[in-house]
This record gives sequence, structure tokens and C-alpha cells, in this order.
Amino acid sequence: MERKITWENYDAKQLEKMEEISREYREFLDHGKTERECIDTIVNTIEAEGYRELEKLMEEGARIQKGDKVYSVCMNKSIVMFQMGHRPLTEGMNILGAHIDSPRLDVKQNPFYEDSGFAYLDTHYYGGVKKYQWVALPLAIHGVVVKKDGTTVELNVGENEDDPVFFVSDLLIHLAGEQLEKKASKVIEGEALDLIVGSRPVVIKAGEKEKEGDEQKDKAKEAVKAGILDILKETYDIEEEDFVSAELEIVPAGKAREAGFDRSMILAYGQDDRVCAYTSMRAMLDVKDTDRTICCILVDKEEIGSVGATGMQSRFFENAVAELMNLSGEYSELNVRRCLARSCMLSSDVSAGYDPSYASCFEKKNAAYLGKGMVFNKFTGSRGKSGSNDANAEYIAHLRKVLEDRGIMYQTAELGKVDVGGGGTIAYILALYGMNVIDSGVAVLNMHAPWEATSKADVYETYRGYMAFAEGASM
Repeated sequence: MERKITWENYDAKQLEKMEEISREYREFLDHGKTERECIDTIVNTIEAEGYRELEKLMEEGARIQKGDKVYSVCMNKSIVMFQMGHRPLTEGMNILGAHIDSPRLDVKQNPFYEDSGFAYLDTHYYGGVKKYQWVALPLAIHGVVVKKDGTTVELNVGENEDDPVFFVSDLLIHLAGEQLEKKASKVIEGEALDLIVGSRPVVIKAGEKEKEGDEQKDKAKEAVKAGILDILKETYDIEEEDFVSAELEIVPAGKAREAGFDRSMILAYGQDDRVCAYTSMRAMLDVKDTDRTICCILVDKEEIGSVGATGMQSRFFENAVAELMNLSGEYSELNVRRCLARSCMLSSDVSAGYDPSYASCFEKKNAAYLGKGMVFNKFTGSRGKSGSNDANAEYIAHLRKVLEDRGIMYQTAELGKVDVGGGGTIAYILALYGMNVIDSGVAVLNMHAPWEATSKADVYETYRGYMAFAEGASM
């Protein structure tokens, strides 16, 4: 069954709206290259639209009513948003759920060392990456350093034009004969992904040399490292020991860009899965009134199994729903269970876009194509659908009607050929509550690479699809 090209259906007004969404999405990507930055950007955006923090409402003993807009943040890395509908929460919600973490390099807790005139930061890669893709390109450092007194120092170095950038070195082609014989998974080892952060030794003045104190001896021994630490002390007032309580992420330096002579695509870091996070949030903001309560949850740690306090497997979401029901006068343990079981969800995550350069990995009839609209994956997983939520046919039929009644373009897909690979999302976790869940999102080329590509038309169509779902997904 052939799906139409989305571009062919747009009039001038729709193209203008698509470009507006695309421009705002690129700005969102530029301001949110880490989970913390995403949360800051989202909170600033939704508070301007009238959202209030759940915890403050709890302190005030406020009563939540229909039409109220509420949010809650977990450890500055996950967020849940609610817009109260006309029907009781016990009748369920329409939920959009995405993740805001992306593959990257994380700085270790004891990272600084010097070797042969270079100062390095030792790293540990996060999520599924092809390690060889992270060498010999400009990188930026984003994150926080929390000092013993509780002071939080934010770092964002490498994004402005006058900032320095950083890099992981690679072996020159002239000496790479043995390297090129290795498997792709071994060409660059994980422990070799260390970030070069400087090469200029600190200058110790003659008078200071004569003192021959321990501090001066250490500086002389590792003069380049000492110079970098002096810069960090002067610029950020942080010491080497402060990195024990730091969360620093190494990401590609540079802004999201339009791609192609026709500017039809977006090339940027972190589109898996911030493309679905942005479109979900934007859909929430643009829905004015709903029968059922609508919810958007954006979580951390999906790329490593949705674990931890900020991952989807935590009780953060369930606890927020319980507190929301308490403020609306509906709380009981049974009512929370009823609310979740009667909800419908789009697990908003990206799908692998068909790439003709690697056609052998795809089954063309069941692949996602750039420019053909939002994507539904009935199941993900690997091999025999292992680890997958497998959506019910009745739910898919209902969604087909919701989308087609509004003229929204969509396609269905699997994640590559059977037995070639596979992957998972947060869908199965929410399905444990007994609600209807299906994976839905945007087709992506270069998924998990430092720079990923999407179609502007698919981003726009997914935004439209999420709005349609939020307004009319109850079964």
C-alpha cells in the first residue's frame, strides 16, 4: 500500500505554518542539548502559556478544575504536563510520551589527566553509539558542576562562535593500515573517546619556582592540566575535586541547520527523541479545550533502558497522577488505577527512515519514508518482537479514523528487516497499566549519529497528528 508524499497536499498557508514549526523546533534543539537544558526551555515556555507547578499548588491546598494547566518536574530531567478536561480523571487521559535524552559522551567523575603535552577529560559513552562517529569533529561541553556548598555552576562551552571547541583525536590515514583492518565496533575503543581540552602549559614565574612548594611542583609536573584547572578556577570558581559531583555531557558543537538545496530537511544533534518531545509539547500548548484530560510526559534515560528516578520505569509519573487526582477531589488508589487503565497513549518516539544507501537493511513495504507523514510502529523489539509493546488492532483502527477525519498524513513501519536488528521505546512500560499504547513519531536518517536528519513535512504532520490525538483519542 503506497503512501502519498506529504508535500503534495500542502497549500501556501500550511507551508507557512510548517516553516514556523520548523523554525521553532530548530531553536528548541539549540537551547536543549541536554535533559536539564530541555527542561529549562520547556518550563519557561509552558509557564508563559499559563501552566502552574503541581508542587506549589499542593502547598497552597489549591483545588484543580477543568481547564487548569499543571506541570511537575523530576530532578530537572523529566517533566509531566496536564491540561484538565471536562470529564473526570477516572475516565482516563490522552497521553503523549517522549524522551529527551540522547546518545552522547559523559565526563567521568575523575576525568582530568595529562599525557604527552595534551590535557584530557576521560569520558564514558551514553546510549547506543557508533564510537567511530565521535572522533575528529567539533564538540561542546554542556552540564552542571555542583559544589560542596550546594552551589550549581552551569557550563555551556563550544556553541557560541567565539567559544573554543573540543575534540577526540583520530589516527591519520597514513598510519591507519592496522586500524582499518579492525571491525567497525573496534576501530575506536570506548576508553579512547577522551576529549582533548588543551595543550598550553601553565607558565611558572621565576620567583614562584624558587618557592618549590608542593603546589608548584604539581604544576610543573602536569603543566598543561594545571593551566586548564587555573582557567576553570578563574572562570567558573570550580576545583578539580568538584568534578566528583558534576554532570557534564559532550555533544556535537553547532546549531540545527536546514538541509538540502530545497531546505526540506533538518540536520541536528539529538532529534532522537527531541523531535517528538517538541511536537508533543507544542501540540499540548495549541490544544485549547478537551473533553478528556490531556497529558504530556517527557522523560530521561530511555537510551539506557528507562531506568533510575528520572526514567519511565520510576514512579514519578504515577505519583504525579495521584497528586493531581487528590487536588481534583478524585483520589483513591483504585481511582488512580482506573485513570491509568482507561488512558490512551502515543509513545512518541522516532522511527528508522528508509535509506536507499543501505536498502538491504530495510523491508520496503514496511519502512518509514521521509516526507510521508507521521509514523506508527505497531510493535518494536527485536527478533520475534522481543521486548515490544504490540498495539491492539482496535486501537489502531480508532486512531486511523481520528487522523483521516482531519486529513493527517501517516504511515506504518517496522524497525528494519526481521532479524537484522531492533530497538525499544517506553511504550511497554505504560502498557503495564493496561492502557492502549502505540509507538508513533518521526522518521529519522542517521539515527544515533552526532547529526541526524528529519523532514520538515514529517515534523509538521506529527505535530498535527499529536493535536488530533489529544483532542479525540478516547475509545
